[in-house]
Amino acid sequence: MLIMAHRQVFFLYSLVTDVVTFFWFYVTLQEMQSQDGKLGFKYEGDVVDWSKTDFHFSYTVSSSQIHGAVISQSPSKDDVDQREIFSVYLLPGNQRSRKGFRRNIVIVVDISGSMQGKPLEDTKNALLEALLKLDPEDSFCIIAFNGQTYTSSTSLKSATKEAIDSAIEWIGINFIAGGDTNILRPLNMAIDMLSNSNGSLPIIFLVTDGAVEDERQICDVIEKRLASDNAISPRIYTFGIGSFCNHYFLRMLAMIGRGQHDAAYDLEFVQRRIQKLFARASSVILTNITIETLDDLDDVEVFPCHIPDLSFESPLSVSGRFRGKLPESFKVKGFSADMSTFVINMKLQNAKDMPLHRVCAKEEIELLTAQAWLSENKQLEDKVAKMSVHTGAVSEYTRMVICQKEEVVQKASKKSQGKKKDIETLKMILPHSLCVGFGNVTATSDNLFPGTEEPKLPEAAEIFMKATSNCCGSMCNNCCCLAFIKCCSHVNPQCANVLTQLFTGLACAGCLGCCAELCCGRGNGGS
Repeated sequence: MLIMAHRQVFFLYSLVTDVVTFFWFYVTLQEMQSQDGKLGFKYEGDVVDWSKTDFHFSYTVSSSQIHGAVISQSPSKDDVDQREIFSVYLLPGNQRSRKGFRRNIVIVVDISGSMQGKPLEDTKNALLEALLKLDPEDSFCIIAFNGQTYTSSTSLKSATKEAIDSAIEWIGINFIAGGDTNILRPLNMAIDMLSNSNGSLPIIFLVTDGAVEDERQICDVIEKRLASDNAISPRIYTFGIGSFCNHYFLRMLAMIGRGQHDAAYDLEFVQRRIQKLFARASSVILTNITIETLDDLDDVEVFPCHIPDLSFESPLSVSGRFRGKLPESFKVKGFSADMSTFVINMKLQNAKDMPLHRVCAKEEIELLTAQAWLSENKQLEDKVAKMSVHTGAVSEYTRMVICQKEEVVQKASKKSQGKKKDIETLKMILPHSLCVGFGNVTATSDNLFPGTEEPKLPEAAEIFMKATSNCCGSMCNNCCCLAFIKCCSHVNPQCANVLTQLFTGLACAGCLGCCAELCCGRGNGGS
């Protein structure tokens, strides 16, 4: 769902390819149609102030059994990827009586100096509640780490009342913030503890607020260890606090471990979101999921590449691209809690009225960005930027810019015989980054509290804003790069792409000097 402001146009500026794409959006949320498999909503109204509250959409599932479907769609002519699009979704059903897996859980918690105060207190409260929800047949251990590691026990303990009471007491004594951050050692210890989890689902639940220098090495080590493990390798669920940790590193860890990643950028939501992620991790009903037929397709790409488990707490969605033709029916297989093979037959549906590429865009961009970060692949970065510009989903390599139209009424002159003239200007606003960045190792090593440092604008975004705001919104609106960029929105897509790249490049190369004098105030004593 796209929620934007009245009388404002939003566009994405690619920091990689210097391409500008304009998007017009409207606030919509009123039911327009309701029929089997399709709901339509609309809402009209002015957006005076942006809300910090998340948009929540909830629904109930009528089926008691696990079910799902496969949706496919052909790409549009201007899509940057001309492969066919598909999306597979699985719903867990509402039958809570289905037997879940016995769980072997190792909780790994960062207690470095930056976790002091509310982050660690809320993490502690969330984990205390999670421990009380474990069943006696489950097993657990807690590892706290900073520069060193501390364990609640030398091995996994059954989740009896006595063991949980002892762990709660241990948390109260050992969860004291201080020291630096070393993530690899506690992760290796957790994998060692879970090496003999026959008949149980092994889970690593990691909570951290910091970034470390050896993150790519950690991913390589963990991937090799999990690849050589048992039939059901340890699942890794990661939770990041604040903006200093590298959320793409944590997302990559979760993808390698077939788990999930979540975060709280606002400290007010730490406890609640940890509880929700832990609930998903501890309510798995189907694991080692595979989708037959995908391997038979040409040039297939699946997001995520390691399919996570299906949980009672949330649906499972997998998307991707391929060449060829999909069969009319699919088989999805996985292991149930009793280790028997569970098979689901799903039918292919054609997404006629759904912009499937936009529905899947945000998750695919996040996963591709994590892969681009890990591999340091510039081609992947360029691919993400193009996807972002095409779909309107913000990425680390693009910036959202708001163009707001303003009408200025000029006083009538004698020659105009009393007539007033309205002049429409374009005000350009660059909001704070909607992205999270790739962590801050310096802030982590200095044990800075999450949120104590304001994010800086990317250099390319600052240059772009200086070159196209103020003067370009009025005087230069008819003669500089902005006019050409606006013109591009009225021509055919092929010509628009060429002209947009050409004139945005000219803006950076030839117009910056003029814009620096006129827009940035250098001629009037500006800096």
